[in-house]
Amino acid sequence: MAHGVSVHVGLNSVDPDHYGGWDGTLLACEFDARDMQSLAQSKGLDSALLLTADATSAAVTDAIERAAQTLEAGDLLFLTYSGHGGQVPDTNGDEPDDARDETWVLYDRQLVDDELYALWGRFQPGVRIFVLSDSCHSGSVARDVFDAAVPHIVQRGMVDDEAPRTKDLPPDVEDETYQQNKDVYEEIQRSTPDSAETDPQASILLISGCQDNQLSLDGRRNGLFTQNVVEVWGGGSWNGTYRRFWKKVASRMPPTQSPNYFRTGARDRTFERQTPLTV
Repeated sequence: MAHGVSVHVGLNSVDPDHYGGWDGTLLACEFDARDMQSLAQSKGLDSALLLTADATSAAVTDAIERAAQTLEAGDLLFLTYSGHGGQVPDTNGDEPDDARDETWVLYDRQLVDDELYALWGRFQPGVRIFVLSDSCHSGSVARDVFDAAVPHIVQRGMVDDEAPRTKDLPPDVEDETYQQNKDVYEEIQRSTPDSAETDPQASILLISGCQDNQLSLDGRRNGLFTQNVVEVWGGGSWNGTYRRFWKKVASRMPPTQSPNYFRTGARDRTFERQTPLTV
């Protein structure tokens, strides 16, 4: 009988000692993680919750590694992240388009996408992995790019009269943090096998809060992306494929924040045609 587990990561701040004095304050990311955990538990998944100071690079990778050790063909991992997204220079040549690796900004350091890809390679063939990432990977995007989204957000009471908060690592912080930890990030990429060597045999579906060149918006109760995920899910009433779910969420988003649908690992058309979180 198939088994499902979930891991939910939400950071309302980071350790300023590891980010050049910047604490990255957000409001809704812990709410996002808790809401995603509730959604997972409603489907019978065994879940783990990692919030802010507990969401270190070691804790997150350990949680994923434990799932890799226990899940078998047909089982499901549901992984969600809500927090800042960042980028670091690509030093191992696996990002030819923009020479930047995307990251999750965890409490003590950034988790590079190369590390996640290597973790996928530890899962057994036939395991299904569904990832929701409410973050952005656009630290260098000009702030006026998202101005068009503000009326949409304010109408829904997310930010009241405050300026919207974005989930990007500010460019100056991104640069300073990288320079302070350059050896760490270069070693991560040097020691992480090339994607061609770690071709995952699990099937991975990612729905992210925006495109790589866009900003994801934080809110008071949920981030904009997570808010729409929850509303489309409708307390479990949603019935339709992962791709249809993505399209429905995307149809509710402003043009400045377009959720992405990405597939990697072994192709599993049965998985893709299932209603999300079908165990």
